[in-house]
Amino acid sequence: MTASRNVGVGEVPDLVSVSIVSHGHAELAARLFDDLRVHKPKGIEVILTLNIDEALPFDPDSFPFPVRTIRNATPRGFAANHNAAFELSRGNFFCVLNPDIRVPADPFWALVGELRNPAVGAAAPLILDPDGAIEDSARPFPTLSSLVAKALGAEPQRYYEIGEESISPDWVGGMFMLLRREAFAAVGGFDARYYLYYEDVDLCARLRLAGYDIRLVPRVSAVHLARRQSRRDIKYLVWHLRSMIRYILSRRRKPGKDVVR
Repeated sequence: MTASRNVGVGEVPDLVSVSIVSHGHAELAARLFDDLRVHKPKGIEVILTLNIDEALPFDPDSFPFPVRTIRNATPRGFAANHNAAFELSRGNFFCVLNPDIRVPADPFWALVGELRNPAVGAAAPLILDPDGAIEDSARPFPTLSSLVAKALGAEPQRYYEIGEESISPDWVGGMFMLLRREAFAAVGGFDARYYLYYEDVDLCARLRLAGYDIRLVPRVSAVHLARRQSRRDIKYLVWHLRSMIRYILSRRRKPGKDVVR
């Protein structure tokens, strides 16, 4: 059951600005656009960034919501692309959404409901893999010891008990997160020094340092058709390692420490 809200006189209706970045993923993006057409035809705008030259298998003007297409002359990182989309967006909520996400129903109503609390800066749905298993998209902040244990082959674990009620993990994954516009702006958006990986961890750390809560909302879910590039391509592995080292060496990892830019 979806929630609706009456808009008062003089009140601006909610608008969710959805930022999608494609790096040769136009076919996946087309399926995501079809999901949005069915489940969220109103109350959104989409900013689609084509990070490399690629043809679109759909007409951006054929959807019931506005679509703005950006074609990059040269590829940019995850953080820089979404920051640029944010500057063009008009919504009071900003959604970072991977093209390899599928939405089987409207996920936004519950996330927006969480973000109506001004103390909440970001909210995310439960992320499932294609077989319906819960992905580890909400975790405690990584530490040097936890990363070493993972590198040594420690068994993966679920860090939070997932039920029906919303919880407050340290951070949520950037494959699908909804942000209060003022919260994202207050912390300066993503740190563009992270080309790929850990930009979501860093953003959530800075939101928490600024006093905002992070929420995982299991009442709604999305499916992640993940492709683990860092396990197959040395270039992605290098980006992963660089971002991990940058985060571990930063001083913005725990509330109470100074934020560095």
